Amino acid sequence: MTYFIIVFKMQQEHLNAQFLFVSGTREAAFVHSISSAGVAHALTRACSSGDLEKCGCDRTVRGRSAEGFEWSGCSDNIAFGTAFSRTFVDARERRKKTKNIDRILMNLHNNEAGRRALEDNVQVVCKCHGVSGSCELKTCWRSMTTFREVGNILKEKFDGATEVRLLKKKSSQALVPVNPQFKHHTDSDLVYLVASPDFCEPDSKTGSLGTAGRVCNKTSKAIDGCDLMCCGRGFETRKVTVTERCMCKFFWCCYVRCKNCERIVDEHYCK
Repeated sequence: MTYFIIVFKMQQEHLNAQFLFVSGTREAAFVHSISSAGVAHALTRACSSGDLEKCGCDRTVRGRSAEGFEWSGCSDNIAFGTAFSRTFVDARERRKKTKNIDRILMNLHNNEAGRRALEDNVQVVCKCHGVSGSCELKTCWRSMTTFREVGNILKEKFDGATEVRLLKKKSSQALVPVNPQFKHHTDSDLVYLVASPDFCEPDSKTGSLGTAGRVCNKTSKAIDGCDLMCCGRGFETRKVTVTERCMCKFFWCCYVRCKNCERIVDEHYCK
């Protein structure tokens, strides 16, 4: 029951976060994908932990693999988690009116992309059995990657999201790239309908707090760099005293004793 409460709260946070962004932006695409993946991940983990009565480990993964190892252990029941996510998360879109069909198709696509990020990155974990640690017999099971890794994957897809438009045909409607020269997006890619607003300045309508006062990286050329994050306004440097553990020694048995050392570092803030 606890996990269903968690899922419900995640869905509510998803709806609140969506409100902060302009409809159809790549930020909204990311919110939908990460929420859908989060619901699937939480339910799958609950199944494997035995916290839910209606599901458990994936018992379909059995026998000897083509690589010669035995499938055993408790494989994560990703099929149950993604099926629940598809029913629970997608329900809000499927009951909407058809006048916003482009946004509905966008949200459904990104929901599925979030689940694909979970399904496509399943790991095979193995354990060796034998005398003195030899691997005479190896048993393996399927395990989800961490949710942080799923988030990193979706963040990369956010950076490479495809701008799309609605294409109406006689009997169907689909999203196609705005630029026909671009490669068509796959089911695991994120898509968006409109360009993102300018997040450089505060804007209560979009939920943007602006970038003034944000810590930036002076040497980075990526989005965390001062050149991009500060939106051309420049940055200021402050001397900050940082306290760290240092000169650590291990004492038998069994603790580590350290001293506290202070050093002065430069921190850069957007103007």
